[in-house]
Amino acid sequence: MNLIIDDTDHPLIIKVASIQSARMQVYFIDNDDYFQRKHIISDSAGREFDDNDERALFFARGVIETVKKLRWAPDIVHCHGWMSALVPVYLRSIYNDDPLFHNYKIIYSIYNNDFKTPFRSTFADKLRFDGIDGENLKMVKNPDFVNVSKLAIKYSDGIIIGSEDINEELKKHLLTINKPVLEFKDESEYIDAYNDFYDKIL
Repeated sequence: MNLIIDDTDHPLIIKVASIQSARMQVYFIDNDDYFQRKHIISDSAGREFDDNDERALFFARGVIETVKKLRWAPDIVHCHGWMSALVPVYLRSIYNDDPLFHNYKIIYSIYNNDFKTPFRSTFADKLRFDGIDGENLKMVKNPDFVNVSKLAIKYSDGIIIGSEDINEELKKHLLTINKPVLEFKDESEYIDAYNDFYDKIL
């Protein structure tokens, strides 16, 4: 299928692989324009890609459209890091009336992976083109890492701190919200902690 990002068609390619030992299937979102690169977020010189904003938009909408196409009704949508930050926003606004998405919870994990260069000044216009408006656009008037993360937090039901150290401004922001927050857990305890947190959110 094609997704329109900033008034341009981009083909959404869905790939699937199996993890035999876990009896699990993994689905991948792909696009030649956005993801066929040797590096993920920045080039070999450390310069962050100019189109990271559109890549995040494409990823969020691509994941949701894939779930719709496969008719999966989620119980929990767990979003990891800023690349997935727009998933909660889209689910709770554009897709809010879709019968597939009801009675589910969103968890957003924050990591120590800040992008340093704010998204382009046209980011809010791209969100508006997709049907996002009002207060949400004001929040990303300056679309830096903190503001994009705050937007994701606004639409999530619970927050997980996924790194031992996270952005200080976000750390302070989490103290002001009335939502469950799971503090950082190391490898020895995070599986049980996450399962308990899922149960709490549900």
